[in-house]
Amino acid sequence: MIRVLVADDEPLVRAGLTALLAAEPDIEVVATVADGVEAVEQARSLAPEVACLDIRMPRLDGIAATRALAGPGASPRVAVLVLTTFDSDDHLFGALEAGASGFLLKDAEPEQIVAAVRAVAAGHGTIADGLTQRVIGELVGRRRTQPVTAARAAQLLTPRETEILLLLAEGLSNEEIARTLVLEVSTVKSHLARMMPKLGVSSRLQAVVWAYQSGVVTVADRPPQDGPASKG
Repeated sequence: MIRVLVADDEPLVRAGLTALLAAEPDIEVVATVADGVEAVEQARSLAPEVACLDIRMPRLDGIAATRALAGPGASPRVAVLVLTTFDSDDHLFGALEAGASGFLLKDAEPEQIVAAVRAVAAGHGTIADGLTQRVIGELVGRRRTQPVTAARAAQLLTPRETEILLLLAEGLSNEEIARTLVLEVSTVKSHLARMMPKLGVSSRLQAVVWAYQSGVVTVADRPPQDGPASKG
């Protein structure tokens, strides 16, 4: 069962999202709150797997709440899916840099939202269609925000973990990485499980964000395709 917290300052949106998720047999909405302070307090108390956060909320906005729940030093760390009406670069990149594992616009289809919650809970991450190329370009431009350098990355990761990270940044699934490296899928998953704590991230998407910000991967390294880390 995926335990979810819903945070939105609009009562109708909050009620609609709660009803949508609660109707799924594998999802339980454990709390609904109206502002970012409540979101952080309830998440720390109830430890849901996923927090669905709006960007614009009173007292504490969604980006600050994301940083508190999913950023460095957060304990317990909660995977965050940001749902917003604002298709803004600053909101998107701010959420990802704060530690969000997913970003969707509220006008996404209901099945997309449900699928995104499941993906984030599984550590895969998701970004709304059409936003991926903007993310990659911006991450390269914002590399100065990430204090870890490519040289430091080489110290943190084993050669095999680096190989997997590079393939992850190409958008390959666990199964595709396993075929490429001639490994068992379970071995790939084990490497990912060991790698993410080293990078201070909690999802595949955040691992890709880290890779671009640290300079381990550059745009030139990446084949021309859409959707990094969107597969499981």
